[in-house]
Amino acid sequence: MISRSVCFRNLLQSLRATSSSSKIGCYYGFSSQASSSLQQMCEPSIYRDDDYADLDWDNLGFGIMPTDYMYLMKCSNGEDFEQGQLNRYGNIELGPAAGVLNYGQAVYEGTKVHRKEDGRLLLFRPEQNAIRMKFGAERMSMPSPSIDQFVDAVKQTVLANKRWVPPPGKGSLYIRPLLMGSGQILGLGAAPEYTFLVYVSPVGNYFKEGFAPLNLYVEKEFDRASRGGTGGIKSITNYAPGLKALTKAKNRGFSDVLYLDSVNRKNIEEVSSCNIFIVKGNAISTPAVNGTILPGVTRRSIIEIALDHGYQVEERVIPIDELIDADEVFCTGTAVGVASVGSTTYEGKRIKFKTGAQTVSQELYSTLVGIKTGLIEDKMDWIVEIE
Repeated sequence: MISRSVCFRNLLQSLRATSSSSKIGCYYGFSSQASSSLQQMCEPSIYRDDDYADLDWDNLGFGIMPTDYMYLMKCSNGEDFEQGQLNRYGNIELGPAAGVLNYGQAVYEGTKVHRKEDGRLLLFRPEQNAIRMKFGAERMSMPSPSIDQFVDAVKQTVLANKRWVPPPGKGSLYIRPLLMGSGQILGLGAAPEYTFLVYVSPVGNYFKEGFAPLNLYVEKEFDRASRGGTGGIKSITNYAPGLKALTKAKNRGFSDVLYLDSVNRKNIEEVSSCNIFIVKGNAISTPAVNGTILPGVTRRSIIEIALDHGYQVEERVIPIDELIDADEVFCTGTAVGVASVGSTTYEGKRIKFKTGAQTVSQELYSTLVGIKTGLIEDKMDWIVEIE
């Protein structure tokens, strides 16, 4: 149990700190009332730094696991977000006419925290997620947190749930910031109120196959995104329409679906949950971000790592014929990391690609994970340490 005097001292130190600081002190509230923050800090559920949640860390999947706290912040339409606070993890209340429920007015993000051997927590490029949320919010006619507010909320949520960060090498803490129109509105229009929340869950590998190469199915009947739509942002409306194709593919034994462009149906665009790359010799290519493809943070990071390793990288239109002729294919995303593709099936024909050790994807993956976990020096200035 943390003593009340220690809690109070930490609280005073924390209140003196600015919310945009790169490091967070030992407190678990963000309330304007010192008394409520003190009470929240000293609750029995606050754990020592060396405590872990009682989980089977060796068998983590990718699913929701309720943790201790989540972060909430609200604002009215036409105003700016000001101050949020940590709350117990649990259900939130929405009216039946909430904009998010009736008109799908929401965007979300995803990032991860890894634990080093010395216990330090490493957050990967959170400002990029904040920038992408602001871009998406503008497209969806919503106010959004500032970059500092976003990053600070993520840090606070991680610290409050520190015992849920897996031990080194056992997984990561997945972070889900969500911005939605929570106010009620009957006619089509922007919601009168907005809620920004952050929750977390410890996770292992995204795909049930673990690190086994993916087996993709090239989808020709359904589209993921169209020109002028919302394919280039993380709108919640992007994902449910893909469930039919994904379920169909998984029922046939495939890992995921690869979509083609909606105009010509001959150029590869994106997998339902991640970006895609092809490798031919020393050249690495990925579809250009053109409004229908999500500008993934992992995608951009892999491009920069590949360039640093001396590869030629192109962002361009990629006909399906080039995919079929590729040496290697791999996918990237926050949830999936870097996942090699063992085969794709197109028009009834299965095409296999190189996988395993000594592949380009393995080289890039090793560097990315090394940076994320602190095993490789972060020369890119991508890591934010939380303490």
